[in-house]
Amino acid sequence: MNTWIAVDWGTSNLRAWKMGADGRAVEEAGSDAGMGTLDRDGFEPALLALIEPWLTEGEVTPAVACGMVGARQGWVEAAYAKAPCPPVSAGGFVRAPVKDARFSFYIVPGVQQSGPDDVMRGEETQVAGFLKKEPDFDGVLCLPGTHTKWVHISAGEIVSFNTFMTGEMFALLSKNSVLRHSVTSDDWDEAEFDAAVETALSKPEQAAANLFRIRAGSLLSGLEPASARARLSGLLVGMELAGSKPYWLGRDLVLIGNKNLSANYRRALSLCGLEAREADASEMTLSGLSQAHADLTKAGVPL
Repeated sequence: MNTWIAVDWGTSNLRAWKMGADGRAVEEAGSDAGMGTLDRDGFEPALLALIEPWLTEGEVTPAVACGMVGARQGWVEAAYAKAPCPPVSAGGFVRAPVKDARFSFYIVPGVQQSGPDDVMRGEETQVAGFLKKEPDFDGVLCLPGTHTKWVHISAGEIVSFNTFMTGEMFALLSKNSVLRHSVTSDDWDEAEFDAAVETALSKPEQAAANLFRIRAGSLLSGLEPASARARLSGLLVGMELAGSKPYWLGRDLVLIGNKNLSANYRRALSLCGLEAREADASEMTLSGLSQAHADLTKAGVPL
């Protein structure tokens, strides 16, 4: 039996792939049964709702998972590995208790850092996926998202990392602050985004004032919703680039994330004179889970 199941289990969503012997996904399934919607007894039923067609009586199909499923509020806590460390290591994987005898379930631990305190869950697997393809990479990986990670990689290890709540701040400000009255369009203004990035980079200490000027501009100067949205994004991304400068300045940099979001980061970085490469987030997640599965097999863990 050579098939296994890869699982990416976040706070909001659950994704699973049936993996073939060649390491490629044969089938894919997903749901909105994220960690944040489940109590501890709800994880196994939520997973079985997706993967049951892939299971066989009398056989045990291994499943390897990353993400918030291993958080303290998840199925079972997978204690953080401590940086500097390899992104995934079979010795730290945790096996979740399952009632169904047709599958086993292993969770990849996240990574923690002390001084300054920081944590990641899920991104380490994408890092492992990237290093599987480029094992000699020495530089920085940026993983844009709700909580963007800047990860320094050297000698195949996560040396250090820094998290920015840029995506969450954009969501909160655009939906729950006074700026919600201005950011009412999904359209985009690239020139406004560029100008806002440069403003935030040059005067990050003016961030709070510049954010309010989005609302004032809507009221007094006819700032269009598309321009307001782009300005908000540009100010937040520019603030992040100002804070993460020690990570990206003069480094080989690769973006791993949603295509549109990565494109915005790449555009912002180009204003700083840096040309970043891009890698697909889903591809890196699957590659990392494949690496985790291979590590478990190599370590002789009974899958």
